[in-house]
Amino acid sequence: MKDIDAPLPPDALALRLTEVYDLVGPLYRRAQRSVEQGLTADGLSVGVRAVLALLHRHGPMTVPQMGRAQAISRQFVQRMVNEAAAQDLVESIPNPSHRRSSLIRLTDRGRVTVTAVLDREHRLLREVGGDLTDADVDTCLRVLGSMLTALDHVDEG
Repeated sequence: MKDIDAPLPPDALALRLTEVYDLVGPLYRRAQRSVEQGLTADGLSVGVRAVLALLHRHGPMTVPQMGRAQAISRQFVQRMVNEAAAQDLVESIPNPSHRRSSLIRLTDRGRVTVTAVLDREHRLLREVGGDLTDADVDTCLRVLGSMLTALDHVDEG
């Protein structure tokens, strides 16, 4: 009988984690397409939505902090911040801890916009179902977090 609570040996773990990667790719692409479809009416790109959501969740951040949080290049984040600023969704403010790296924060318009987007996404996620428990989600987050940490050495380009 298999002990499902025992840690897997490395080779067995690698095979099981391959199954996770095989689901994460299509999940990410479908979720991105779904988000894009929902953002069309708002005139937002997925990248701008990500910047707005980060600022909504964490408050003002620098461009490098946002890049690290999303594992994407500072240059890409800067383009998304510029796009959001052109739509009056974010603004730069002085950073008391670093003179040359401004903080980016949501404007009132940005706050209203991202709240509407997140509310719409929340309504969609309520439909996931599957009788998932809090423990199921905790386990999923732990596994995905471990997989992400194992890739910390990969250059973000």
